[in-house]
This record gives sequence, C-alpha cells and structure tokens, in this order.
Amino acid sequence: MQEEVENKTLTLMVNGTRFTGRMFKAAISKYMAHRREVKHQKQQKRDSPVIPHGKQTVKQLIGQNQGVSNIEINDPSIREFDRIARKYGVDYAIKRDRSSNPPKFLIFFKSRDADALTSAFNEYAGKKGRMAKGRQRSYRHSGKRRLWGRFSVAYREYERAGKRAGRPSGIFPDS
Repeated sequence: MQEEVENKTLTLMVNGTRFTGRMFKAAISKYMAHRREVKHQKQQKRDSPVIPHGKQTVKQLIGQNQGVSNIEINDPSIREFDRIARKYGVDYAIKRDRSSNPPKFLIFFKSRDADALTSAFNEYAGKKGRMAKGRQRSYRHSGKRRLWGRFSVAYREYERAGKRAGRPSGIFPDS
C-alpha cells in the first residue's frame, strides 16, 4: 500500500512538432490550473447548504423559512404514512407526543406542500379504512376458484342426475 502511494504516476499527452522545455512547462501549468479549478469546485459544493427533502427534523423544516403547518394523527402505526408521504414527495417531520396514552403524532410539513400532503393523508386514511375492514382477497386469489374448479364437473353431473331422477335442482336438495 505504501509503495502505491509513493509511486503515483501521471500521464500527460501533448501534441506538438517539437517538445521543448517551454512546452513541457506550459502543459504542467495547464494541468495544475485544471486541478486547482476542480478542487475549488469541490470546496464550493461542500460549502453550499444542502436542502433536505422528505423526512427531516422539525428544526431543519423550520430552518427553510417556508412556513410550517401540522396535522395530528392518533394512529400508532405511522410507518404506513411514511411510505405514502415519500411517494408524494412531501417534506415533513414527525414529532411524537408522549404525554397521552396511546401516543399522538404531530406531522409538520411545509405550507407549500399542503395539497400534496392532503392527497397523501387521504390515501393513508383510505388504506387504514381498508385494513380495519380486513384484507379481502379477490375471487381469483381465494381458494374458491380452485374449489369450484375441482368440483364443477362432479356438481354438473349431480345436477344432471337430479333432473333425470325428478329431484329439484340446487345445492341443497329437499330430503
């Protein structure tokens, strides 16, 4: 590792008819000017303030000076709201109020993000409503389709035999 650091090489290509000391000096000075410029750009990028997006602290949110509003949520499962808010690109901060039981959550957001947060909150409320009702499986994914697929042939035969024998048709024949 030490040898690699000590033996660093530089490849510099120069076009010219005759390679002189002046040409070599000019090429090296241009290369050094380029390195200084790159270093200066990196320093500027590092020094420029980074504006956070998405989930952040309340202090960062207030520090952007764009006005802050808040919404209160009583639901303890706040992760679902996190996913939805990220999907809508809302800048927000979550603060937990531990004074009440169950804990309340205050969601702070930028005033300019109010419309996006309203739609995100509506989606969150809709998902919570569906989850409270219970996860309903579609007919295709439920076992009923497979069940009826297996017994449909036998059931059709049962119906045909019942009609031929004079029995009433249906699942529950009269005894």
